[in-house]
Amino acid sequence: MTRAEQLAFCNQCVNRKMDLEKGMLCSFTNERANFDPVCEKYEKDPTYINRTTPVEAGLQITSQQFEKLKTEQNLPLGITAALITGIVGSILWALITNSTGYQIGYMAVAIGFAVGFANRVAGKGVEQYFGIIGASIALLSCVVGNFLSIIGMIADSEGLGYMETLNLFDWSLFFPIMAETFSVMDILFYGFAAYGGYKYSFRNLEPEDLQ
Repeated sequence: MTRAEQLAFCNQCVNRKMDLEKGMLCSFTNERANFDPVCEKYEKDPTYINRTTPVEAGLQITSQQFEKLKTEQNLPLGITAALITGIVGSILWALITNSTGYQIGYMAVAIGFAVGFANRVAGKGVEQYFGIIGASIALLSCVVGNFLSIIGMIADSEGLGYMETLNLFDWSLFFPIMAETFSVMDILFYGFAAYGGYKYSFRNLEPEDLQ
């Protein structure tokens, strides 16, 4: 087992410690890892979180391991799951906004993280484009949720049905209306949504995934 493969385990172990001269050491032996293939003293650190790709997280894995993880990716399924989650989130956002009379910006953040998580579970992505797709779908879902909320408000003010309002809507007014209702806070919430859609789209690697 190579040093890089051992470090992939040690980075997630509660018994690790860092020495400025020797690098990552085991707190039991005060030595560098020498197990192969499994460390009997391994205990996962509950505070350890990895939501990025192996390259971005700095995980030292072999090219063979990375290529193996790439073969387990499923981009179509990841996109499908993210889109479905985004649509459901958009509808929920509109329903909550219309029922309360307030546009809750935090819904955008929730949608972003939910889209990213769905992409991660279904797609098992480890390459950067999974994150880009997750962020894009998250942003699109926020725009759709915002628009559906506006349609609901118009329907209430005009005394029309929701679907009737949607059918009668003049699509040439889409961008003017979206621009008029857009606020500085929306930039913040949309930014968090894109962040969640990106960061949560990557597979959360466990030591056993690298064996």
